[in-house]
Amino acid sequence: MLDFQARKQLVIDRYEALVTRKNTPIEGNGIYCRYEYPVITSQMVPPMWRYDFNPETNPFFEERIGVNATLNAGAIKMGGKYLLVVRVEGNDRKSFFAVAESPNGVDNFRFWERPITLPDTEDLATNVYDMRLTRHEDGWIYGLFCVERRDKSKPGDLSAATASCGIARTKDLKHWERLPDLKCKSQQRNVVLHPEFVDGKYALYTRPQDSFIDTGSGGGIGWTLIDDITKPEVTREEKIIDERIYHTIKEAKNGEGPHPIKTPKGWLHLAHGVRNCASGLRYVLYMYMTALDEPWRRIAAPAGYLMAPVGEEYVGDVMNVLFSNGWIADEDGRVLIYYASSDTRLHVATSTIDRLVDYCLNTPQDGLTTTHSVETINALIDHNINFLNK
Repeated sequence: MLDFQARKQLVIDRYEALVTRKNTPIEGNGIYCRYEYPVITSQMVPPMWRYDFNPETNPFFEERIGVNATLNAGAIKMGGKYLLVVRVEGNDRKSFFAVAESPNGVDNFRFWERPITLPDTEDLATNVYDMRLTRHEDGWIYGLFCVERRDKSKPGDLSAATASCGIARTKDLKHWERLPDLKCKSQQRNVVLHPEFVDGKYALYTRPQDSFIDTGSGGGIGWTLIDDITKPEVTREEKIIDERIYHTIKEAKNGEGPHPIKTPKGWLHLAHGVRNCASGLRYVLYMYMTALDEPWRRIAAPAGYLMAPVGEEYVGDVMNVLFSNGWIADEDGRVLIYYASSDTRLHVATSTIDRLVDYCLNTPQDGLTTTHSVETINALIDHNINFLNK
């Protein structure tokens, strides 16, 4: 085995090779392009966070603080840079947030010098994860994330937990003000802040659920208004705007991803849908659109998923999972979709506003039966016959 200096140099060289690796697009289905490599993996976490560089206290240059996964990142563009608030999960199973920066959004991501030191509340959290970032019209950037605590009502069950929505805000992603957790009668794991006021209120996309894992009576993606973000409490109805449906990609549960993107034809939404299968829960990404003037009113819902795991994306800590809570709409219309695969690594796919709007408005909806699916295919065949020789 290598000595201290040789191992140290090897670790640094491998790290630099990964973070400077050029990423190339892979032509896909006309809706989006995946990229050849993940944008962030656990090996791209800075060696300074993982190794003791003092030969006296670490003579074999052993890794002292291991990183298990980098996943589920909020995303925002600031000062011409593409910034991700990444969920970094240590070998100890605890997650924390850290900002990674790229000049182009598809490669050369480097973490800032230190992870985010997030203020806690009086009721200390065991774990926090999956931050959604929203630049709100009130001037703040808000981060909404899941707060996990042990369920004290079940002292004998070490797996029993509760989930609530934590809220923090910032102007620069460096200095964070922690606000109280969202008060709600149901548990919440996927809460997203709408970027604009609605009727003078803060608007939330929610996912009411009966327990930490199961949605139970929760019907899907909800919508509600709150009066004061500094004293956040759900007192109004959580109106279900995108429901769970039997024998679809969102039969078991669904949840809003990042905040929706405003377009001239409506709000673009990216969400995840979950169904049961022989290997467990299968998570895929799908889209829908809501009206500009009524963001709670769905106007388009393409059938099936937008993205599902392919190749190495299928393999990881939690198999058969794609999850996204961050995307960026560039000034030129490019959209960068940041998604994690199998709770292990972070990827990017690129599209455009025009392509995603076209996909949502012109892709057939789910007719919910085999008969309807075949009718839809036959209708497309009949349509295409007229163009075969043109």
